[in-house]
Amino acid sequence: MLLLEAHQLKHYVKDRLLLDINQLKVHRGDRIGLVGKNGSGKTTLLNILAGELAPEAGRVFRQTEAALLPQLKRTDPVKSGGEVTQEYIANAFIKAPEILLADEPTTHLDTEHIEWVEKNLMKWKGAFVVVSHDREFLDNVCTKVWEITDGVLKEYVGNYSEYAKQRDLRVRQQQADFQNYEAKKKQLEEALKSKEKKAERATKKPKSVSKSEAKESKPYFAKKQKKLQKTGKAIEKRLEQLEKVEKPKEMPPIKMNPPNMEVMKGRIILRVEGVSGKAGERLLWNKKSFHVSGGDKMAIIGPNGSGKTTLVKEILNTVEGISINPSVKIGYFSQNLNIIDVEKSILENVSSSSRQEESLIRIVLARLHFYGDDVFKKAGVLSGGERVKVALAKLLLSEINTLILDEPTNFLDIEAAEALESLLKEYDGTLIFVSHDRRFVNTIATRILQIKDQEINIFEGTYEQFKRKSEQTNEDTSKQQKLILQTKISEVLSRLSLEPSEELDKEFQQLLAEKRRLENS
Repeated sequence: MLLLEAHQLKHYVKDRLLLDINQLKVHRGDRIGLVGKNGSGKTTLLNILAGELAPEAGRVFRQTEAALLPQLKRTDPVKSGGEVTQEYIANAFIKAPEILLADEPTTHLDTEHIEWVEKNLMKWKGAFVVVSHDREFLDNVCTKVWEITDGVLKEYVGNYSEYAKQRDLRVRQQQADFQNYEAKKKQLEEALKSKEKKAERATKKPKSVSKSEAKESKPYFAKKQKKLQKTGKAIEKRLEQLEKVEKPKEMPPIKMNPPNMEVMKGRIILRVEGVSGKAGERLLWNKKSFHVSGGDKMAIIGPNGSGKTTLVKEILNTVEGISINPSVKIGYFSQNLNIIDVEKSILENVSSSSRQEESLIRIVLARLHFYGDDVFKKAGVLSGGERVKVALAKLLLSEINTLILDEPTNFLDIEAAEALESLLKEYDGTLIFVSHDRRFVNTIATRILQIKDQEINIFEGTYEQFKRKSEQTNEDTSKQQKLILQTKISEVLSRLSLEPSEELDKEFQQLLAEKRRLENS
């Protein structure tokens, strides 16, 4: 059943055409992920579909209510951002509209609550369109993807990974089309040169021919030249009519060579010995000892409020119990972006702390989608996401060998997050980072540090391997709990058969309720 459709939508930001969408439809049961670069118009489109904003051209037809879960959520001085987000989502789920338009519903949520949102959306009976930068989230909840590029909306069937495969196939096809175009163009240009040379030679007297013979042959050669020139004109026309194919942007490999890494690779560079964490009087984690080696890529994960940022700050401040190798040069990224000078250009900001050649700096900036003259833009005119990319490029290219990043993908669109991933995978230095982005963690991390239930646990391996191990442990624990519970039920049932009492019956009912809870969890 068709719930919503829109035709000939156009919307401008000043003189820029932001949205130019011929048609879109939402049917009952649709699970749509809306993707595109920051500033591409995703939020604007959701507002138009919800009726919160009128398009400058075109119409939206709604057969039912479309509820908007906005990106900019109210602030509450006594609640965290994650708690406010949870409240918004819970209220939306209670109302259960037939169409839910959700703009970044996982903002500020930790992994546990992101997975809670996923489970609720998977059970959703209506339709939804969701904007998210979380690829794992889009993979788990969506069966269709809308992509906005240059104002135009394209629809792809499948989840985010399937969309990404189709997008990559499109790039490879463009590469093949460009190569074919270049080959055809070269062939025509060479044919044109050949005809022009032949036409030029056609009127020249051959050395073996006398003047009188040449004079008699002049009309023949003139006719031949005219024919060659006509062929040349035809080739020129074919060149003009040859449909131009743009060359896809290619990302060259990068070698950044962080200082001192040849002597630190694989050696212990940071020791934590018997260090605990506190927030005021509240214990975040009990005393723990661990180490970090040169070249490690360690992700710090855990629920909101568990102490991830506190641990990062204890490392940066080298509190008692933490020792760092003197050769370690740390670069720290946080959300306040205080390393950016808004009066300087992108290139000036990055170059000011780098010894790398400008050519390499521009390659790194291109990988983060700052192409050509973009690098001369003043940092003051950039969006939040663009400033994040400049700050990250500045750190990557500085004279440091250890990066500590706190939620680096928070303000990045998917394309930028993937670009950062590729750079960090190639980074030869040491990396310690905090993130709730499961795909980002799984792509980069080779070690996992989890803070949970006031304990720090270290896992050697990827996030996917860590999850499998955790699920197996939880399954084993659940089986053990069920076995213990079943033993208790059998004991109480045995006693009830011998000496019935209200107290035993109450205990029996409580045990049965606990068994049902375990089976449903």
